[in-house]
Amino acid sequence: MPLFFRKRKPSEEARKRLEYQMCLAKEAGADDILDISKCELSEIPFGAFATCKVLQKKVLIVHTNHLTSLLPKSCSLLSLITIKVLDLHDNQLTALPEDIGQLTALQVLNLERNQLTYLPRSIGNLTQLQTLNVKDNKLKELPDTLGELRSLRTLDIRDNEMQRLPQMLAHVRTLETLSLDASSMVFPPPEVCGAGTEAIQQFLCKESGLEYYPPSQYLLPVLEQDGAQNSQDSPDGPVDRLSREEVEWQNRFSDYEKRKEQKMLEKLEFERRLELGQREHAQLLQQSHSQKDEILQSVREEQSRLDQGLSEHRRYLDAERQRLQEQLKQTEQNISNRIQKLLQDNQRQKKSSEILKSLENERIRMEQLMSITQEETENLRRREIASAMQQMLTESCKNRFLQMTYESQRQNLVQQACSSMAEMDERFQQILSWQQMDQNKAISQILQESAMQKAAFEALQVKKDLMHRQIRNQEMISEQRWALSSLLQQLLKEKTQREEELRAILTELEAKSETKQENYWLIQYQRLLNQKPLSLKLQEEGMERPLAALLVELSAEHYLPIFAHHRISLDMLSRMSPGDLAKVGVSEAGLQHEILRRARELLDAARIQPELLKPPPGEVLAALEPTAPEELPESARPSAPPAELEVQTSECVVCLEREAQMIFLNCGHVCCCLQCCQPLRTCPLCRQEIAQRLRIYHSS
Repeated sequence: MPLFFRKRKPSEEARKRLEYQMCLAKEAGADDILDISKCELSEIPFGAFATCKVLQKKVLIVHTNHLTSLLPKSCSLLSLITIKVLDLHDNQLTALPEDIGQLTALQVLNLERNQLTYLPRSIGNLTQLQTLNVKDNKLKELPDTLGELRSLRTLDIRDNEMQRLPQMLAHVRTLETLSLDASSMVFPPPEVCGAGTEAIQQFLCKESGLEYYPPSQYLLPVLEQDGAQNSQDSPDGPVDRLSREEVEWQNRFSDYEKRKEQKMLEKLEFERRLELGQREHAQLLQQSHSQKDEILQSVREEQSRLDQGLSEHRRYLDAERQRLQEQLKQTEQNISNRIQKLLQDNQRQKKSSEILKSLENERIRMEQLMSITQEETENLRRREIASAMQQMLTESCKNRFLQMTYESQRQNLVQQACSSMAEMDERFQQILSWQQMDQNKAISQILQESAMQKAAFEALQVKKDLMHRQIRNQEMISEQRWALSSLLQQLLKEKTQREEELRAILTELEAKSETKQENYWLIQYQRLLNQKPLSLKLQEEGMERPLAALLVELSAEHYLPIFAHHRISLDMLSRMSPGDLAKVGVSEAGLQHEILRRARELLDAARIQPELLKPPPGEVLAALEPTAPEELPESARPSAPPAELEVQTSECVVCLEREAQMIFLNCGHVCCCLQCCQPLRTCPLCRQEIAQRLRIYHSS
């Protein structure tokens, strides 16, 4: 059953690592390495191809991902034309691009632990390839074009399904290390493969008719140009150049590992700083919320304080107004008291004119004084009221100004808070809409893929069920065929044995006298009649005589055992229906109605003349007793059957009504129907024990 893989979405950590590595590769002064390993990629991103093409990268590391193909859509291998090292191990690649030979600068190709089943023939165009690692794949053979790799030095093909090496591999003169599974190889033989790379190359050269030379003589064109002249000056040049190159590669890899560790530390530091920034941003956001709440609280408190000050000032003005009114009332009361005293004094001095005159003068003077004092009091009162009103107006203006200032500040703060909250709501709604869109897309994609997988699974399940049903049918047919074949063999054996027994019996019968031969079938028939079971005879004797005579009269005497077994009387027959007789065993419809009609007539006649139900016993017994048939004339005498009998139908020797349908083994007689053979233990004809019963089916 094929497996359907769904593209897995990379985790957040893998996505951050990919972004960090892509940014790191684009920085100024970056090295020639692009490392996007362990990023949970299902395909190489387009940006990686563009980066390799623009920045002329030489090393591309994509191991430990989920790649199923090297080249995604709308990308070309020409973007990787400068790549020298391509690391693709620990992926799910099933095939390489057919134009992989365009990477002419490639020197190291690592395809370990993938799902490759073959290598493209264009791999022979990689003339600068020095290391090829296809370990732990599903390769069954290598292409012949592998012999065109003139610079190949290391080849690892272990843990594959390969049994033969291409003979063209003998043309790779620079091959130093060949790793394979020697025990599973057929060509070259396992003993040659176990002897090492040199023995394998010698064997392949011998099979190809070539002369073998060690790889050290062919390594000079492969090495760098700066070391080629040194190798020409001294005979030990190739070995020194190899050691130097190995040391150089080790140094490069160690430097790469150091840079990788440094980049990893930088990445961790960057992630730490990013996390700190996110925390600070969250804290600032929380502080802004808290400051906003504090400002709103302070505005509320200021407003309550201003309202309280206004109410206190109003209360103060009311109290001051009441105090002034009290003072005015008290002053008026004092003046009225003085006037009252003066009037009393005038009344006392009425007796004398002088006193009156003086009093009059005093009165006039007092009136003048009173008028002056009243005018002054009115003026003072007006001035106090005007000053108080002016003070109240100034205070009310100040309060109105403060209130307007507070209202403007409050409106500004409220507008700022509303705008910031509206902006935050818009951002939040936008983020929610994005999340909803992503969620809807993911849900639709998941539903579509699940529907496809469900349909595919149902189709596969139906196919599997059909296959299982066919297999079970074939198994049942094979079992039936085996049983039928064994049964046929047994029948053939028994048929042969029976034919031999019949031939022996016929021979014995022919050897007997003519008299015995004539009376053979009569004797057999009389013997069969004499073998009626005793219980059946007793049951037949216990039946009503009119009923037995009725059955004999209707030629239905073969139903006597059935009526005797069920103890059926004429009274019972009068209450039975044709269906009841059919259940008992009387199958003929006409006979059923005739028996019931005659039984009712007998009962009706018995009610009038009871003696009619008592026929002479000798008549019935004579009719019931089995007798041998009369002696036939000479021309109709039976004789022994010939050796070869025609196949014809016969009736049951027990009920003499139904067709014989059962074969008794081991004697082979066909003499009983399906109903009468069940209680029998011995054959009615030969009295042999019945070992097995076989039913005969006639085709239409």
